Amino acid sequence: MLVDSPPQERARSVPVAPSRRAARAVGLPVSVLILVAVVLTSIAVGAKQLSPGEVWHGLFASTGTYADVVVDDRISRTFLGVLAGAALGLAGAVLQALTRNPLADPGLLGINAGASAAVVTAITFLGVTSLSGYVWFAFAGAAAVGALVWFLGGSRGATPVRLALAGTAISAALYGYLQAVMILDNAALNRMRFWTVGSLTSATDSTIRQVLPFLVVGMVLALGLARPLNAMEMGDDTARALGARLNRTRVLSMLAATVLCGAATAACGPIVFVGLMVPHVVRSFTGPDLRWILPYAAVLSPVLLLGADVIGRIVARPSELQVGIVTAILGGPVFIFLVRRRRTAQL
Repeated sequence: MLVDSPPQERARSVPVAPSRRAARAVGLPVSVLILVAVVLTSIAVGAKQLSPGEVWHGLFASTGTYADVVVDDRISRTFLGVLAGAALGLAGAVLQALTRNPLADPGLLGINAGASAAVVTAITFLGVTSLSGYVWFAFAGAAAVGALVWFLGGSRGATPVRLALAGTAISAALYGYLQAVMILDNAALNRMRFWTVGSLTSATDSTIRQVLPFLVVGMVLALGLARPLNAMEMGDDTARALGARLNRTRVLSMLAATVLCGAATAACGPIVFVGLMVPHVVRSFTGPDLRWILPYAAVLSPVLLLGADVIGRIVARPSELQVGIVTAILGGPVFIFLVRRRRTAQL
């Protein structure tokens, strides 16, 4: 388990090199420019090939032609990808700090499993078939599991280890329930098959409007937790000595991660590895200071998600490969590399 000093303590003992400070300051606007480039690519490139003129017409002079409709769909899809990517990246960074585990991801606390189980239940037993229905059930399932993990983890006496163990146990139980229901109900299996791989193709203005308030609240809350989480990374005793309110910080961190993961999963389905890879890679560049990790993760996570979505559109033309499949294919080797590098560093 890696434990890093908060930026206040490091500033007194080992100051951050001016070159790193300059690199971090320059790197953030560069990352924003990269995100803008990926956003434009996501709008311009897809399974349906359009000329630059058709894309331009669809953006600025829409008249309802087929090309204009395609561009409008891509805009909604891209906007949702930016929101969901930022949410997953921030949630991953917060959970890695909360559990003091640099290889933690939003699925660690069972939030994705809760959302998936709720959607399966809604489809199988309540007859819900619309995406708007999925959104609310998925969010409710994520919130319920987040609260249950907090309760089983010890509530006010919760520790990173207890929270991780509770989340892992609940995830295993819920995924077992999910698989059992889907096997026994072919109709539920057919309806769930597309949602569970994670996709941006169902993005609509209605879906975005439903999840946007939750995503904005979760992002603001996560960004505001940078300082107390920095203190907690030194350990509970030291954090208390520095004036950190541990229970309050843990509750707010759980709430932020649950809101962000729940809303993103509700809109797109469970998408893996984004919340794991980006914060971990960002930390190697910014250092352990969450005041830098969180903004970088919020900007670069959509780059990964939208980039994977564009790849999925291109490699299977005229069909598409869902973004959840692409991130899993990319994330598996990266995860193995990160684990091996961490193990080598500990030897």
